[in-house]
Amino acid sequence: MTLREIIETLQAKVVLDNHDERMVVERARASDLMSDVLTRVNPGALLLTGLTTPQSIYTAEMADVTVVCYVRGKRPQEETLRLAEERGLVLLSTDLPMYESCGRLYKKGLKGGTET
Repeated sequence: MTLREIIETLQAKVVLDNHDERMVVERARASDLMSDVLTRVNPGALLLTGLTTPQSIYTAEMADVTVVCYVRGKRPQEETLRLAEERGLVLLSTDLPMYESCGRLYKKGLKGGTET
């Protein structure tokens, strides 16, 4: 699924744009527990989370996540935004809850972390 398709599907706002909208994302992971993300995410995945602290960026970097989407209308803190920019990540924000965000992406064919 392309970044553009993800943005459209989630009706997301681009908070920080560091990639071409034609970039392909093959998997997604949703969690507010960053320890879960570290153990169960595929490199290059989309991370859906409500955690807007710098920890979300540190975790994304360690897990080789390229796109972070904040759910429930949350926006990243200023320090989080700065870190994401330094690390070249894409940040999105959607007003949708996490459950609906996951459902919409899954329905469009985006795989989760455990699917083959």
